[in-house]
Formats: sequence, C-alpha cells, structure tokens
Amino acid sequence: MRYAEPYKIKMVEPIRLISRPEREARIREAGYNLFALRSRDVFVDLLTDSGTGAMSEEQWAAMMRGDEAYAGSDSFYRLQEAVESITGYHWVIPTHQGRGAEQCLMPQLIARKGMYVLGNMHFDTTRAHIQLAGGRPVDLVIDEAMETETYHPFKGNINLEKLRAFILEHGAQNVAAIIMTVTCNSAGGQPVSMANIKAASAIAREFHIPFLFDTARYAENCYFVKQREQGYADKEPIDIARELFSYGEGLMMSAKKDALVNIGGLLAFRDEEMYTKAAGLVVPFEGFLTYGGLAGRDLEAMATGLMEALDTDYLASRIGQVAYLGEGLRQAGIPIQQPVGGHAVFVDAAKFLPHIPAEQFPGHALAIEAYIAGGVRGVEVGSLMMGRDPETGEQLPSDFEFLRLAVPRRTYTNNHMDVVVDALAAVWQRRDSVRGVCFTQEPKILRHFTAKFGWTDVPAVR
Repeated sequence: MRYAEPYKIKMVEPIRLISRPEREARIREAGYNLFALRSRDVFVDLLTDSGTGAMSEEQWAAMMRGDEAYAGSDSFYRLQEAVESITGYHWVIPTHQGRGAEQCLMPQLIARKGMYVLGNMHFDTTRAHIQLAGGRPVDLVIDEAMETETYHPFKGNINLEKLRAFILEHGAQNVAAIIMTVTCNSAGGQPVSMANIKAASAIAREFHIPFLFDTARYAENCYFVKQREQGYADKEPIDIARELFSYGEGLMMSAKKDALVNIGGLLAFRDEEMYTKAAGLVVPFEGFLTYGGLAGRDLEAMATGLMEALDTDYLASRIGQVAYLGEGLRQAGIPIQQPVGGHAVFVDAAKFLPHIPAEQFPGHALAIEAYIAGGVRGVEVGSLMMGRDPETGEQLPSDFEFLRLAVPRRTYTNNHMDVVVDALAAVWQRRDSVRGVCFTQEPKILRHFTAKFGWTDVPAVR
C-alpha cells in the first residue's frame, strides 16, 4: 500500500510563478540577495524551515485559551510542563525566538573574552552571539561530514578525540561550554548518535565543563536515532528525547522548527543556578521570565507543538518528504550531502560549480540561479555565511560550500519538490556558464542577511 501524509489540508495559500524576466528583475532589484526578495515573488520557498510551517488544528485551538497575563500566566505553566516532560529540565524560560535565547545565554557562559565554545558545528546566529559575547566558536564535527558522497549514519557527531585534545591543549578553564547541535544544521542537517552524545557528555563532566544542547530539531534527531542506531528501533521518539536530554545540563532552542510554531524560542536548565544566570538578561532583552516576549497564545501553541513533533507518523512523513527531494536531485546527477538530513537537502555547490572559487561564493551563485530558473528560493551555507574573523577581518575558511533547500513542515506537497528538482536540473545542464558573485555592500555582522552582490565578470572554464 502506498504511503500518504498523516494529515489533510483545510486551508490553502495561493502562490504564483512569475515569469522568468520578472524573476530576473526582482533578484536584480534585491541586490542579488534572496533574503531581500518579497515572498510573493517566490514560487517554492525553501529559504528556511524556521517559522514557515503549518500549525495543526490542536495548536490553533490551544491558542484560543492563551492567558495574556504579564506574569505567571497559566499558558507559561502549560509550556513548562511540556518542556519538563520531554527534557527533564524544570527551569524554563520562553524567548521570542532562538537568537533571543542565545543573546541571553552566551554572555553568562563566556566569563571573559577569548574563552572557547566547542561544538560539533555551530550555526550562523550561534556563532555570531558567541563572538559578540567575546568568545571563540570552535567546530569539531567528525571528518566524515566533509565527505558529501560517503554514507555515514551520524555525520553530525562531534569528533571525540579532537574534543579531548582541544581541552587538554587549551585548558578546561578556557572552555566556556560544549554545545551539541541536534540535528547539526551546518553539516547538512545531519543527526548525532546517542552514543556520541553520551560520550561527549562524559568528557564534559570529566573536565567540569557545561554541556548544553542547541535543540531546534530535537525531534528529527530522535527519529534518526530510532531508525539508525542499534537498540532504539522499538523505542518511541519521546523516550529517546528523554534519554538524549538526560546527558545535558540545559538547552537553547528556536521553537520555530521542532515546536511547529511561527514564532518562539526556549531556554531550559536542569538546575536553578544556570537558570538564574540566564534570567538576568531575559528581562531587559526579552520580557518577563514567564512570557519572554511572547503572547500567551504563542506559549500554548509551543506547548502543543513540542509534543506533536514527536509523533512517529508525523516524523516519518516529514523526513520522508526531505528524502524524496534528495533522491530526485540525486537521480538528476546533482551532488548533495548524503545521506539526506532531517530538515533540508544540502546541494554540494563546490562540486556543482567547481570553476567558482570559495571567495566568489558558489553556494550563493547557485541560489540565485535556482531562483531565476524556477522561482525556488534557497540559501547559501558556506563561506558567505561563515563570514570574517572579527579580529583580523580575514575570510574564515569554510568546510563546505552548500546550497541549503530547507523544507517547511506540513506545507508543500511532493509536486512542489518535483518543481525544485526541475529548477536545479535546468541549472545543472548549463552549469559551466554560471558566474561567481562579489560584494557591492558588505555588513560586518551576519553579512549574508543584508549584503548586496554583483556578478563577477566572466565564468572560468573547466
């Protein structure tokens, strides 16, 4: 029997594919930055899976009972109960989104300038907030993650040998925290195994270093553990989640992913001491501790979504659609990070466009071409997103040059995924003619969001 999505559609939003000349005009007017496009000019929007999904009828119903009290609302306590049930962490702080959580946490973790924050692979806003707080982000993902054509079930794993060696070389007193990102976005949405989490946690305890999770896609990671790691096939995702969080001391989360909401974030901790430190910045930056810049209705939707995201049927459908897109691209001959991760397909732009050097941002060039070809909006994850060293101004080396195609949850059909494949396949057929890009305007912080670009003069010949 064929598989079908475990939901039916009650409401639709019209989308329209504007003509190619219109697309060329719109991207030129946007300074060749896809963030600057109006959504109405995009046909299939895979810029991000953050806050772009569809909420369920249960979430909409829960929003109607939102308690809009400034302090101590019932909605907060329902959220706290849901978070504690999944994670075991009692001390919960809502924030307006994930970067709000990072903004409040990082200055408390990084006690003095120059301290290191180690991780499997930090994403852009995490990296930026570490640097803004005076810290130094360090990526220690396993070497297999760099081999996009090679299969490894858990390419998001941290390299345990490198982790221990780094701590011994630089001193535990100079390491502010170890942050495990699950799933690991920058490495291609790749999961982290439970064995790796447990081992990394043991190293953190050995050296008395805080061990935290960046857990925007915790449910997807738990599903991969169930599917790929020995001993977990018969366990429910919520039980896998409870074990996962048992190895850490706290978490930061963009709830706009695996809490299935359009806005919101979280901090949660096992003990009161770390909670108290983070709470000191929540009130001035986010709002009172029990609403964190959110309305009560948003807290209700988050509490419901956290549980819905752990439903096995939902996860099978969600990850299955991303895999469907990945297989379509692979069949077209397009190089991608394999195996496909949980929330997105990561096209290997360095292999797609080998004639474009990293300093001309092949991932961004490919993103522009995908939009022109089919109205598909993706985002670069590579040298452009990596940015410059805040002290020297030098371009930081990136391990990858990706075009990320992030699939919103419960939003598109597989027909839309076929449109994406067709657009990328069209670019693939004329890939030798694609040019690199250069800055015409370069902001200093998180430049990829607001920079403006122009084409380089002539494509190189392979």
